[in-house]
Parts: sequence; C-alpha cells; structure tokens
Amino acid sequence: MENGTDYCAILRAETPIIDVRAPVEFAHGAVPAAVNLPLMTDDERAAVGTCYKRQGAEAALALGHKLVAGETRQRRIDAWLAACRQAPQGYLCCARGGQRSHIVQSWLKDQGIDYPLIVGGYKALRQAAMQATEALVRHPIVLVGGCTGNGKTPLVRQQPQGIDLEGLAHHRGSSFGRTLSAQFSQATFENHLATALLKGAHQRDRVRWVLEDEGRMIGANHLPECLRERMAQSPIAVVEDPFEIRLTRLREEYFTRMHRDFIATYGEEKGWQEYSEYLHHGLYAIRRRLGLQRFAELTATLDGALAAQQQSGSTEAHFAWLIPLLEEYYDPMYRYQLERKTDKIVFRGTSQEVTEWLGEN
Repeated sequence: MENGTDYCAILRAETPIIDVRAPVEFAHGAVPAAVNLPLMTDDERAAVGTCYKRQGAEAALALGHKLVAGETRQRRIDAWLAACRQAPQGYLCCARGGQRSHIVQSWLKDQGIDYPLIVGGYKALRQAAMQATEALVRHPIVLVGGCTGNGKTPLVRQQPQGIDLEGLAHHRGSSFGRTLSAQFSQATFENHLATALLKGAHQRDRVRWVLEDEGRMIGANHLPECLRERMAQSPIAVVEDPFEIRLTRLREEYFTRMHRDFIATYGEEKGWQEYSEYLHHGLYAIRRRLGLQRFAELTATLDGALAAQQQSGSTEAHFAWLIPLLEEYYDPMYRYQLERKTDKIVFRGTSQEVTEWLGEN
C-alpha cells in the first residue's frame, strides 16, 4: 500500500477517491471522481467538534467512536467496502489526511482491504489544483469571441486543448444560461478547471489553450483571477456566422433541447412548467436593462409562443421574441464589449473559417 502524494497525477487521471469528510465539507469543495461516503454526518461532526473545544481531543475521539458504532458503523463500512471493490486503484481522503481517513483505513484493514489514503487530504489536493492552474494558465491562450448563437462552445470543445469553461461551470453564461445540472461550489469548479488544464497540458508538447471569451462570472462561478488576467491580455478570434444559422443553433439549444431535457427529468406536466419558468426567468433577469415596458411586451410574446408550442409542438413562434432580444439587447451588448478589445482581435470569420485558422496558427 502506497499513500498518495503525487497530487497532480491523481487529479489529471481523475483517480477515484472515497472522500470521508462530512457532506457539508464535500459540498463546499471536492475534486472530480470523488464520492462522498462520510465517516460522520454533519450533525455528528458538529457534536464531535464541540466536544473537542470543551473537553479536548481524547473526549472528542471517544464521542466519535460512540456515535459511529454498531449498525451505523457496519453500514458505513459496507459502503466503503463496496466503493473499494468498485475502484480498487483509488484513495481515501479526509480534510487533512488525519484521523478520519486513518480510522477508515484501519477499519477497512480489519476487513482485509489495504486501501491507501491521500497524504495531506483534500487540503493538499486543493493546494495542488490552485498551483497547477496558476502555472498552466501562463501558456499562450487564444479566445473565441462572437455574439450568442455563433457556436463558440462546440468550436472550443473540438479543439485539442480547448477548455469548455461553460461546461465546467454547468452554465452557458447568459441570463438563459442555466442547465439542468446544478452549478458546483466555487472551489469544486476551480478543481474541475485545474483537472481539465492538467489533462490538456499532458496531451501535447506544445500547449496553447483555446477558451471562449467569457466575462468574469459564469452563472454563480467566477474565473480564477490568474486566468482572468491572462484572458484579458489574450488575442481573440471572432466568429461571425449568418444570423439565420445563429437562430437555428439557438432554437435547438434553448427551446428544443431544454424542453426535451426538462420533460426527461421531470415528466410531461412538471417538465413543461419548469421549461416555461426557465424561459420566463431568463427574461425577468434582464428586465431592467430591457426597460419594464419592453420586458412586458416580450413576456407577452413569450407567453404566446409557449401556447403555440404546447398546442403544435413547433418552436417557430419563439422567434417573435428571440429576434428582437438579440437585435435590441444581446448583440449590441456584445459588440460594445468587443469594441473595447479591438486591439486584441486577430481574426474574424465564420465558425468554419475560425476553426481552420486555429488549426493553421
């Protein structure tokens, strides 16, 4: 049994990790391929922490063993055993590689399984992730820009060293950007980003990142400052596809696919309600920028489009509010932002032309 200290290799390989921290700790920050099978629940951990402050380490340890005993202990051991069998090449992890992972390691050993742990625990992995990001974003970066609907995200995904920031953040970056997957905590998002960078840098000798031209925030997640600073200095290739092609993409992404995903997740009735609320919320989020009268007009048009879609199954009627939204709000906003970066623009073309340019440069 060899305990883990090659943190970057563990992250890059997305090595399975049995994380025995309490659920609240795991929710605050976790690494890819980690599964949370806690030694103690949040309440048990809180009780042990209070005991530690009042009575010291020995009393806290005794309380921990009292709380996790009998059938409770056996259920948790069974869950760890199943996870070990499923991922024989994995590691145990707690907050700092201290008592919790050692206790679980000892109990597993009693069951005949010798399972290694992460030296330094999650804290060491987190530190390694942050350091890796700081180092790897120093490589050259090319940004892919353009108004919404220009297919920037799939273009980035197709690049050998394209990093899909929106995919990592589970958000498409606009007021309509939410997906059906909840966003990660900030620390978890950053850990996933570090893992993607480590994987990408490992694939080739020459590293040149291709990223979408994002703002500071992607939904609730924000870009690490070191990455944001590098992106602000990076050249931009701007995608300019015909308006009709953009509309086709947006129709597929925001109406056809989101409707399908909501129905698949929630069922017909609740799925339709969630889909309708998603579109309404997207408009509501930008009501002040639209002006309240224009917001009310577009909302009424959206209601009509939803009624038409529910009746006929066609998403055609949504163009009646989507086109003015693009022409009056999203396109002018992005063009204004791009005008401030004119000196960074190195290429303009269709998505196909930008793809070819990236391949040649």
